[in-house]
Amino acid sequence: MSQPDLPRSDSVEQQDPHNAPDEKKKSRRPANTAFRQQRLKAWQPILTPKTVLPLFFIIGIIFAPIGGLLIYASAQVQELVIDYTNCKDNAPLQGSSDDATPPSYHMSFRSTNQTSKPRWWHSRTEDVNYAPGVDVPTQNCSLQFTIPNDIGPPVFLYYRMSNFYQNHRRYVKSLDLDQMKGKPVSSNTITHSSCDPLRIDPDTEKPYYPCGLIANSFFNDTFFSPVRVGTNDANETYPMTNKGIAWSSDRDLYKPTEYTWDEVSPPPHWRERYPKYTADNPPPNLQDNEEFQVWMRTAGLPTFSKLALRNDKDVMRAGTYRLDIRDYFDVDLYGGTKSIVISTRTVMGGKNPFMGIAYVVVGGMCILLGALFTLAHLIKPRKLGDHTYLTWNNEQPSTATASGRDQRYG
Repeated sequence: MSQPDLPRSDSVEQQDPHNAPDEKKKSRRPANTAFRQQRLKAWQPILTPKTVLPLFFIIGIIFAPIGGLLIYASAQVQELVIDYTNCKDNAPLQGSSDDATPPSYHMSFRSTNQTSKPRWWHSRTEDVNYAPGVDVPTQNCSLQFTIPNDIGPPVFLYYRMSNFYQNHRRYVKSLDLDQMKGKPVSSNTITHSSCDPLRIDPDTEKPYYPCGLIANSFFNDTFFSPVRVGTNDANETYPMTNKGIAWSSDRDLYKPTEYTWDEVSPPPHWRERYPKYTADNPPPNLQDNEEFQVWMRTAGLPTFSKLALRNDKDVMRAGTYRLDIRDYFDVDLYGGTKSIVISTRTVMGGKNPFMGIAYVVVGGMCILLGALFTLAHLIKPRKLGDHTYLTWNNEQPSTATASGRDQRYG
């Protein structure tokens, strides 16, 4: 027996004039628009062998040559890497005739001429005067190396560190930007800043300047310009500068501090260079200290290189050079290493073949997959829209289900 048709909700609203306004306000019916009613035009590609297979080959043909060009550009970069981590312990004393194990190194130059291995020496500890009454015990590390052919300009000198995690979350956050901008942040403000755990000097109850873990661990080895030895019985210096090594955005950020020297304390690891701030040994001007600005831009990987010196005008001629380094930074505390890198660049930047290798691998995989899929399509083609491949067409009903159906409708 058929049931009578029930009135629709809109019919009820029309039949009850008293409730019509209230019901209309409470209605949850979406507006009758193309967007709200899902009537917008849409396009969905149909993936067929004729459309997919050419894409594989096109991507492979484009990516593989680009990757080859990137690898070639990276190979054109000339560089020399010398590890001087254990110079104090393993290098012979300067002036002695002892033959010691040379430092580990890696070089990549255009010239195929055989060059002698780098050599190194260390000096006896001497006091270097930085300010009245501030003498810092210092050991110099001297590296001697050969440049087989002319390089540059430009020529860059980097320091490279390993196993130093500047990307640690607590380390990255540990600074105060207002201090970097020169603002005299009070002790109460520093106490609640992100400079934790190096905010306030417990001995003087003055804020550290600069505060935070990044500034406290500042890489303080000093590099001098390389000297070309054995030329006309005189040493010829290849001039390099530490100006222009920081990003322009970083140079614009840092301003001279408005602190007076008696309002702040130096960070703990700065105490040899700054036992305390005085009128004769005031806080450093961070606006002019581009080495500090480079260090404060933290690296994303535990092995990284940072620019220390550069020469943008002069060719570094072939020959034997000596590089003197004031060796302060102790990497044994965390089991790391430190090296110097003398390098050139190309239009693609420094020496880094990773991007080129990635492009070649992706392009090669696309071509290989395209060839395999094309072969499979030619040997055993599949009809587009074949319903026999649907799962419910391949499932066989169980015996118990079929018997029960026969008894029910038999």
